[in-house]
Amino acid sequence: MAEGERRTAAVLALVLNAFVWGLSWWPFRALHDHGVHPLWSTAVVYATSFLVFLVLRPGGLGRFAHQPLLWLLAAAAGLTNVGFNWAVTVGDVVRVVLLFYLMPAWSVLLAWLVLGDRPTGVALARLVLALAGVVIVLDTGASGLPWPRTLPDVLALLGGFSFALTNVLLRKLHAEPPAARVLAMFGGGTVLAGGVALAGMAQGSIAGLPAAGFEWFLLVALLAGGFLAANLALQFGAARLPAHTTALVMLSEVVFASLSSVALGAAELTGRTLAGGLLILLAAAWSAWPRRG
Repeated sequence: MAEGERRTAAVLALVLNAFVWGLSWWPFRALHDHGVHPLWSTAVVYATSFLVFLVLRPGGLGRFAHQPLLWLLAAAAGLTNVGFNWAVTVGDVVRVVLLFYLMPAWSVLLAWLVLGDRPTGVALARLVLALAGVVIVLDTGASGLPWPRTLPDVLALLGGFSFALTNVLLRKLHAEPPAARVLAMFGGGTVLAGGVALAGMAQGSIAGLPAAGFEWFLLVALLAGGFLAANLALQFGAARLPAHTTALVMLSEVVFASLSSVALGAAELTGRTLAGGLLILLAAAWSAWPRRG
């Protein structure tokens, strides 16, 4: 396959990943309506995917004893899922996705720490632009600084930071077998989501899993299949493209999530959200040309 064809295939793989994530809010909300908390949904979906992939590629587990960064990848992927899946289930979908996509700004700092890619002045300017957008999105017009004050806002920012770390680590671990990376990400989603759900249940803030029902079983199967395909697509694309390019292509998730959530009444487009979101997206788009600054 020629270099251009490989790049095109990698980009299309990332678009598929963005499409699955962009529409994932709907089955998570449907499961929530059936009494399944998004943390339990995440744990069950990722446990199912983990077991299926483990049966298909059991050799991937052996790499964990030789590559400690796979454990960090598992933690980063797990926090990404805890943050994003929980946030889009209980919050305004467009607002959550925009805050989540501060990811390219985090990538500037994380690529410096993990990959040694020292940021330039222009890269830092992109970071400031993205942060200005976040301030506008978070500004509710009330007195005080525009800090994240609601659970969905905090979860979205946490998820975006963790996803940026996930993408940087995928680039760092590009030489590792894909099976090891996939198992790390599914295993992390299972353990982190399940662990937080159990902690919440012990405190009485999260209900236990309801009795299995046919409808929510089908939704879990749909999510498991979709996330398995999306994860494989992310592995393929992110390992073959620079971290900044990956972040740009993944912005198509904003389009998929926004159009679907507004059409189905799960989001509201306010002036502040549109203005702040425009700055965040401009900063992310600007990051497509990292070599120019």
